[in-house]
Amino acid sequence: MTSGVKQTVIKNPSWWKRRTSMERCLTLLSAVVFFITIALLIALVTVLYNRPSDKSSDLIHSEALQDDRPDSTNTISDQHCVKNVCLTTGCIRTAADVLNNMDQTVDPCDDFYQFACGNFIQKTNIPDDKSSVTSFSVISDLLQEQLRTMIEEPVKPREPKPFVLLKRVYKSCMNKTAIESDGLTTIKSILKDLGGWPVLEGPKWEEGKFNWRQSVYKFRKAGYSVDYFLDFSIGIDFKNTSRRVIDIDQGALGLRREFLIKGLDDKLVRAYYDYMVDIAVIFGADTEVAKKELKESLDFEIKLANISLPSEKRRNASLLYNPMSVADLQLKFHSIPWLEYLNSVLDLPEIKIKNTDMVIISVPSYITELEKLLSNTPKRIQANYVMWRAAASSVSYLTEQLRQRQLRYSTILSGRTERESRWKECVDIAAGSLSIAAGALYVRKYFHEDARQNAIEMVSDIRNEFIDILKTVEWMDNVTRKHALEKAATMTSHIAYPDELLSDQKLEEFYGGLDFKSDHYLRTMLSLTLFGTEYSFKRLTMPVNKTEWITHGRPAVVNAFYSAIENSIQFPAGILQGVFFNNDRPRYMNYGAIGFVIGHEITHGFDDQGRQFDKDGNLVDWWASSTKEAFNKKAQCIIDQYGNYSIPEIGLNLNGINTQGENIADNGGIKEAYVAYSKWVKRNGKEPRLPGLNYTGHQLFWISAANVWCSKTRLEEIKQLVVIDGHSPDKFRVNVPLGNMDYFAKDFNCPKGSKMNPASKCSLW
Repeated sequence: MTSGVKQTVIKNPSWWKRRTSMERCLTLLSAVVFFITIALLIALVTVLYNRPSDKSSDLIHSEALQDDRPDSTNTISDQHCVKNVCLTTGCIRTAADVLNNMDQTVDPCDDFYQFACGNFIQKTNIPDDKSSVTSFSVISDLLQEQLRTMIEEPVKPREPKPFVLLKRVYKSCMNKTAIESDGLTTIKSILKDLGGWPVLEGPKWEEGKFNWRQSVYKFRKAGYSVDYFLDFSIGIDFKNTSRRVIDIDQGALGLRREFLIKGLDDKLVRAYYDYMVDIAVIFGADTEVAKKELKESLDFEIKLANISLPSEKRRNASLLYNPMSVADLQLKFHSIPWLEYLNSVLDLPEIKIKNTDMVIISVPSYITELEKLLSNTPKRIQANYVMWRAAASSVSYLTEQLRQRQLRYSTILSGRTERESRWKECVDIAAGSLSIAAGALYVRKYFHEDARQNAIEMVSDIRNEFIDILKTVEWMDNVTRKHALEKAATMTSHIAYPDELLSDQKLEEFYGGLDFKSDHYLRTMLSLTLFGTEYSFKRLTMPVNKTEWITHGRPAVVNAFYSAIENSIQFPAGILQGVFFNNDRPRYMNYGAIGFVIGHEITHGFDDQGRQFDKDGNLVDWWASSTKEAFNKKAQCIIDQYGNYSIPEIGLNLNGINTQGENIADNGGIKEAYVAYSKWVKRNGKEPRLPGLNYTGHQLFWISAANVWCSKTRLEEIKQLVVIDGHSPDKFRVNVPLGNMDYFAKDFNCPKGSKMNPASKCSLW
């Protein structure tokens, strides 16, 4: 039946329409996130399960697969695959970093450095203010930012004096207006007080008033170096490390000896000469006079370089240990009044040197030749040389015109074409000059304590591995072995920072004698130099404390150290981060990175120089002649091996002699870290792999070790490093030690005779 009345049907509104606008937005967003998450999980499982074979996965050694995976004969389900891959935030970030560095198109058995670091090299652009970008510099840049944050904070009420001084130095450096306003007024006044720079003074300079020794005494009082003719320092007696002595060594040069001895035909020596002339002209010298007189000054410096002992001949500590009483020194080198000289350079009323006191002479032949050179060189030339050195050391703290000329010189040396930002330079100056204060600020705010405990465990593991090596090397006799084991067992370690850095009182005591009479930048820096010099010299009569906190109180650096005299290793807080160390990633990454560094420093105690010192740091020959001969033969293999590598771009071979200590440490260190990690796995079980990386834990150990040395460097800097540095260039710090390791060849299944598995290998430890 129908009705004439129209019926309205009211339907219930849908669930969607009943939602508010905000609820609809949130629902849509949730759905999108849900579907993206599902898609990502499917993609991740698919990639990990069905990753196509590539060159790197084909080269995985079967035994390494058995060591690091549950059972390579079984089909791994998607669930099992995800279960055995580390998906923590730390692992994901680590995997991303490793992938960003790698070039997986390169055969790891052909060039492992390029395989592990190829993309880093390709993608990295060196900033104009740098000569290189390295794994070290990346962390240093971060540390620099952290220090800036703290140093730029306003001075707080009752803030400890050391932190106030740190901020004052930074502020003084940043005040370019005051520096430009002063111009050259202060530096010219200082040079005048030091005796005057002849090239500026012209005929007014009085030769009769100059004496090279008096110039040294004046430099000492003003805060300049006293080392331009003879190097003067307070050191620990190599043969009795419980006492300190005065060390006299060859003079410090303005350009490295290796370049100076080539004369003006060398590009860098020519650049050095041009720089000298231009700085003098900016100071007010006549150009032609500067060219003539500074050429004579340079000739004098070249002669100093020629009578200096080359670094290749300075590796034998016994040759540099020549103790003499002051009286004997006077008889042997009679043109120098030694009692006057030593007391005047020390310039400390509480310490008086006597004729019976002992002094260590590093290079007696240098002093013999210096006496002759000084007697045959006009005083004006000597004065121009030493005043040039004072002026050159001041340039960084002066006007922009001088600093720009310095930059042009630096460009020829290192390739960098710009100065770093002013704040970076000022952070470096402040933190470098007041390193204990800066380090205290850094560890209080930024250091994570759990990193210290993990590093302590790794040091113990790796040292134990080195001890095992000492127990089994077949070429060492048992008496020498006993001494070596004692030395390894007594090696002390300083990790992160000393606890005294947390004490304001300790810091106040250390910096108690430091104050600035002026905020003038150059005078501030001279005050800091004076403070450091006086602290060092006052230690002459103090007892030796090899574990003293002050010696190990500079944690805000990205480096590590071995001290032969202390028989100690040191890993500052600054290096326990970044590519080197992270608690939130598998141990194979840490053992490959900071573990490599730890092993390197331990091995330094037994390299060609470290082995000359006993467990107490004394220069003692504790090696049987047959064992010493065997050591030298194995070291010669390493010398020859590295010396045969060349860098075509600069037309130079590596210096196998100068780099032998670091090369021995690299080869021993990586082996110790690897075996220590392998034993850790036996104790603790296998670790999950990194996502997106189809490599075993042991393979990732090697990749992590290589990542430590990923770098891109300008050719100018590489040439400098090859000629003067004790370390091999980064590529060779990876490829050569790994090529010497059977463990590496096994893990990557490298064929015998391939570049990374050469038929001829070198092994010492």
